[in-house]
Amino acid sequence: MRARLSLAWLLSAALLMSACGGSDGGSGSPNGDEPEVGDPGPVHVHGLGVNPKDGALFVATHTGLFRAGEGARKARRIADRFQDTMGFTVVGPDRFLGSGHPDGREQLPPFLGLIESRDAGRTWEPVSLLGERDFHVLEAAGRRVYGFGSDFETQEAALLVSDDGGREWAERTPPEVLISLAIDPHDRDRIVVSGEESLYLSSDAGGSWRPLDSSAALLGWPEADRLFAVAGDGTVRLSRDAGGSWSDVGNVGGQPAAFDSESADELYVALHDGTVKQSSDGGVSWSLRVTP
Repeated sequence: MRARLSLAWLLSAALLMSACGGSDGGSGSPNGDEPEVGDPGPVHVHGLGVNPKDGALFVATHTGLFRAGEGARKARRIADRFQDTMGFTVVGPDRFLGSGHPDGREQLPPFLGLIESRDAGRTWEPVSLLGERDFHVLEAAGRRVYGFGSDFETQEAALLVSDDGGREWAERTPPEVLISLAIDPHDRDRIVVSGEESLYLSSDAGGSWRPLDSSAALLGWPEADRLFAVAGDGTVRLSRDAGGSWSDVGNVGGQPAAFDSESADELYVALHDGTVKQSSDGGVSWSLRVTP
């Protein structure tokens, strides 16, 4: 899995440099002695979320943030920006939290720390840790924010927890390198995380961990008795007891790259080819939402 992700990263980085490499936006010189390169579109989906203001689906990728309005099959780039939005979560109407790396045209440090948008992704402002932290996993419930990512100086990864919307942080030791995190909607101290091998439960905001009998997966927890996990082979599993036991409910039909659960019925998954699928029956069946 890590090899596939590394290959996707290298390919998407090459596309991004081609798209942004010239002062003319990568369109080539007027006399035609340089090849014309267009917008690479969404490459390597990192996160998904639905804006409660208008029901639009947002797709956070290595090559920028994209929006697909209700009923739209194509996601459109937001504000002509190529920000690599690694961590991404919708926290309110038009209000998003993110992390990652800046558009190459911006005079910003390579690690964005925690950033916030209050206009549906058109502009972003730093909240904390600018230049210090790159969150690859980012989730929030109210003022509680969980972020897992690397420190710029040491390159060491850690789980950070904030109780004031991401301004001040406390560090926790994760059980392994994390790929996903879900918060109990009724208890923000209770979280389930996925490492690269297994799932773990914490009831004290990451202070201690208990292994769960389940393999690595992307997680969503829309209701207290509806914890979803999408495995690497596309199998959708459901737990009604915070990960104590699981049942298979469906299959997304491919390898998942990102997962979002808006409710017990409304689920979204992005595949590694950029396709986004939607389920309206709790993961039993899936239909096309956005094409690459």
